[in-house]
This record gives sequence, structure tokens and C-alpha cells, in this order.
Amino acid sequence: MAAKTQILSVQGYDIALTQQHEEDYICLTDMVKAKDGDNRAADIIKNWIRNRSTIEFLGTWEMFHNPNFKVVEFDHFKKEAGLPTFTMSVSNWVEKTNSIGIFSKQGKFGGTYAHKDIAFEFGSAISPVFKLYLIKEFQRLKEDELKNVKSAEWLFHRFSAKANYTIQTDAIQQHIIPTIKLPKEKLGIVYASEAELINYGTLGYTAKQWEKENPQLVLSGKNLRDYLPVEELIVLDNMQSFNSYLISQHIPQDERLKKVQEEAQRQLKAIKQSRTIQNITDEKKNRLATSLDESLKKALDYNSNEEKEPSE
Repeated sequence: MAAKTQILSVQGYDIALTQQHEEDYICLTDMVKAKDGDNRAADIIKNWIRNRSTIEFLGTWEMFHNPNFKVVEFDHFKKEAGLPTFTMSVSNWVEKTNSIGIFSKQGKFGGTYAHKDIAFEFGSAISPVFKLYLIKEFQRLKEDELKNVKSAEWLFHRFSAKANYTIQTDAIQQHIIPTIKLPKEKLGIVYASEAELINYGTLGYTAKQWEKENPQLVLSGKNLRDYLPVEELIVLDNMQSFNSYLISQHIPQDERLKKVQEEAQRQLKAIKQSRTIQNITDEKKNRLATSLDESLKKALDYNSNEEKEPSE
């Protein structure tokens, strides 16, 4: 299956982004076109890749990430780089060294692509300011993807909770209904009672209490579980399965409530602790983004001062 191509919008220019080996690759050709137009892209990339510092950077990156990289060929190129007779192309580099960090492709969205680490380094060579804008747009795209993943995670657990509710109703039907004498039209009370046991045991309040406090949401067709965070949905899901097992063991409802409360609190505590670790990581990412914002501002200020400087 062909990798999906995404578009980064950088200073009004479209920069293609694709995936290979489950890593992000950015189109160097588009980067050059954004700064110097269509005609010079191939020459600029060719001049950049024959540079000695570029060869050293590419080779070092490959040694970190590519176990099949041909180091002997790399050493040969490194010795020749910088000589007037030395020539290099992307296709030659890939063929001779078995590189995975850079490649060329034809067709729609064709051009030379490089792993994001290499693309950002290339950005430094063509325009440090453009590089900063590119990094900011790349970060924005990844943050949007993360939000979508979190949304998908919530939907998954919401669906899973509904599925496990069916498991609980089956347990009620098999193990509770046969033991009580209620008219068929009154049996809904039993199912609702067990659902509220899960709500109260996990959240500390019932769906009825939530509905009383949120009448407008109820009128719009929403319910309590539509507004729960992922952590609580996960535990609700688990408690429905847990309660189904307790029902099958013929444990009385008051005892099941205590067991559900204890187990729910234990699981919520464990999940929140694991999420705290993730939050610490997110805080580090935010500090990095703040640092990048400051660097971008300095670069723009510097660029602006250069433009204002009077010519002699």
C-alpha cells in the first residue's frame, strides 16, 4: 500500500511529507522550490549532497539508524568529498551505500525526499528562517495527529464500554432474572439498577444524578458517558466485565458494590499515575516548543534588522 502524502504549508508554499519505514520524510525538492523556484532545485540538491560536511552528516545519521549501511563506501566518499573532481547524486549515494535516509521518487508528489532530521539540516543550508517555519508547521501537524489519536482512543473505549454493557446484561439475564419474581415489564428496573451500580461504584454518582444536574444535555440526547474522560471510560468498561463475573458467582448486590468501588479506585489510581508520566513528557515538549518560538522570533528580528540596515 502506497504511503499517504501530506502537505505542510510553509510561508505560503506546499511541502510534501510522506512516510517510509514508519518515519516521516520531507520533500527537499519542494523546499528548494519555495526558496529558489523550479529551475534550480536539482542543481541545489546535487551541490548540497556533494559537500563534505553533508556527506559526513548523512553517513553519521545512517550509522545511527541503518544496520545495513555500507560504511566502507561511505568512508570512500568521505575521502573524496571536497575534491574538484568529486561528483555525487542522490541515486548514486543510495545505490552505493544502501542509504535509507534519503531517496527520490517519480510521479505525483515526485522529487527528492529525506528523513525529517536530514530535511531540517538541509533547511539550514538553504535558509535558517525557512527551516524554523518548517519545523513549526511540522510540529503543528504532529500535534493535530496526536489530538486525532486521542479522539480515536476515546471513541474506542466508548464503543468498548457499550459492548461490555451487553456482557453485563447477559449475566443479569442468566443469573439474576431467574431468581426474582417480577413482571416482564418491570425487569428493566433490574438492568438499570446494575448499570447505576457501575456508575456509582466507579464515579461516585449515578446517571440519574447527572441527568438532574444537566437537563439541557439530556434534552439534546446526550448522556453521562458522552462526557467522561478516557480514564474513567476505561475503568467503567472494566467494571462492567468485573461485575458480570461477580454476578456469575452469585455475590449479593451490596457486596458487589463494595468490590466494584475498591477495584475501580485501584484502577483509576494506576491509570492516572501512568498518565502523569505522559503529562511530564508533554510538558517537556511544550518547553521545547516555547524555546523554538523564541528562536524563531530572534531569527525574524535579525532578518528584519538586516533589511532595515542602510546601504553605504
